[in-house]
Amino acid sequence: MQNYAVGILRDIEMGPSIVEYLERIDATLAPFSGHFIVHGAEARLREGDDPGAVVVIAFPDDDHAERWYASPAYQAILPLRADHSRSTVFLIEGVDHTHRATDVLA
Repeated sequence: MQNYAVGILRDIEMGPSIVEYLERIDATLAPFSGHFIVHGAEARLREGDDPGAVVVIAFPDDDHAERWYASPAYQAILPLRADHSRSTVFLIEGVDHTHRATDVLA
């Protein structure tokens, strides 16, 4: 089942460290078939509070997502982001096109 890495970033200190992180992250995703599906586009807020910059990266499955996050290449650049923003980051499993809202009741 497809998995996602979701990042919610606030108070981003745009500077050399964030630029370097952005320049290097794509190379960390490639070996794990990861690709951006949402990357910081402005949210058209309808309810609640502005979450900040939202990033969603798709992976083929949980194994790929976990191995990417734990990879030496990603761990090497993680402080470039983490030290220059307030971030919430998590990995989460997706659902397929047959999923219905009531499936969570089972």
